[in-house]
Amino acid sequence: MAKIKKGDLVQVITGAKQDRGGDRGKQGKVLHVFTDTNRVLVEGINRVTKHTKAGQSDRGTKTGGIEIVEAPIHISNVALVDPSTKKPTRVGYRLETVERNGRTRTVRVRYAKSSGKDLA
Repeated sequence: MAKIKKGDLVQVITGAKQDRGGDRGKQGKVLHVFTDTNRVLVEGINRVTKHTKAGQSDRGTKTGGIEIVEAPIHISNVALVDPSTKKPTRVGYRLETVERNGRTRTVRVRYAKSSGKDLA
């Protein structure tokens, strides 16, 4: 079970400070999780300049130029944000029983360790 999932609010905890042009302390929503490389794509974080070669599309329009896009960041450099305090926190798991269609099952549920609040 992954600690960080798509749609979670995370905060960058390492790197250069914002006053030096870095992303440390910024918060953003996770757009994609790359499980094979342990990286996450966060909205508005680690923006890089990408040069694309000019080509021609099917309609005949020329594309290309300079784009600014988000690049993946390692999952160890971000921390999940606690929904109640809006501060980075560690994630734990707890077993809960869930009843569906008359059957009870035990499932693991993520929760923020500082507040004890469940994370969906």
